[in-house]
Amino acid sequence: MTTSSDTRPAQFDCPFYMMNSGMPPTEEDVCNKYPPKTGDSKNHLWKGVTGGGAWGQKVLLVMSRHLPLRALYAILAMSIPFIMLFRIKGYLSIYRYFREHFHYRPFRAFRKTCLNHFIFGQCLLDRFVVYSGRKHIFTMDNTEAFEKWDSEACGHFFVSAHVGNYELSGYLVKHKKQLHTVVFGGESAELTKHRERLFRENNVSMLPVSQEWAFILSIMSALSEGETVSMLCDRTFGSNKSVECDFLGGKADFPVGAFKIAVQCGTPIIAVFVLKKGLSRYHIHLKPLSVDTTNLSVKKQVRKYVAAFVEELESIVRMYPEQWFNYYRFWK
Repeated sequence: MTTSSDTRPAQFDCPFYMMNSGMPPTEEDVCNKYPPKTGDSKNHLWKGVTGGGAWGQKVLLVMSRHLPLRALYAILAMSIPFIMLFRIKGYLSIYRYFREHFHYRPFRAFRKTCLNHFIFGQCLLDRFVVYSGRKHIFTMDNTEAFEKWDSEACGHFFVSAHVGNYELSGYLVKHKKQLHTVVFGGESAELTKHRERLFRENNVSMLPVSQEWAFILSIMSALSEGETVSMLCDRTFGSNKSVECDFLGGKADFPVGAFKIAVQCGTPIIAVFVLKKGLSRYHIHLKPLSVDTTNLSVKKQVRKYVAAFVEELESIVRMYPEQWFNYYRFWK
């Protein structure tokens, strides 16, 4: 179902690079060259890039090299009231999220909203800290399974969402075989330089979203060659290629593009979430999506995989409610 124009993420609402990945265009979308939808012009204002401008990003890089992490977080904490004040739509969306989906009382919902903004800022700062050469500690579920997947000849599809700091996994985890992460372009040259350097060290490459059929072929080719593709799968960006799911007590649309490609290629699908656990510590949660697809059509298989992903996502969000980073009206 198509999402109304007033629910679009704003540019500031999601400044992370890998947190701006969406579903790939389907064949029908590509053939139609993404015709604009009536009343959907606001969606095109969202660029999917890190905010702050080139100058602000350079300042953050310098500060990350010379200031302790605690000092950076202290400066961030002082800016949170101003961010919530001047980005009121993002603030209200998270406040409603705690009130309506976790049923917190008003004051507790307000405190959780402040904490959510603070952790979001920490995740952004952590990225710049890693750019500056510092390392973060991480732990991982199913380490042996991950090493097995990373050594297998068949391809794998990693799916995630705007929860925690998924981008950081590309900087923390070294892959034996090539991992292609689907991204939006348009980042500053400075950030792109650091990102490409760190990804290259870990055998990760960026696969920019495009409106060309070759984009889909690139994903399929990578999977057929036994490589891994990574994508965020919780935003529809106005596409009608979505499935309505029950999520945290409400109804929300989830894109089907990644799951459709995986099903058509016969590729295992693994849910991956990277959650902040401490000052400089992250935990990587991995779980293969197990679905009985016996005698089911492709369409029904896709729906089952989307439902399994949403179920796993809900489990993670309930454990880490403060690390939900969709700053717009997500539910219908």
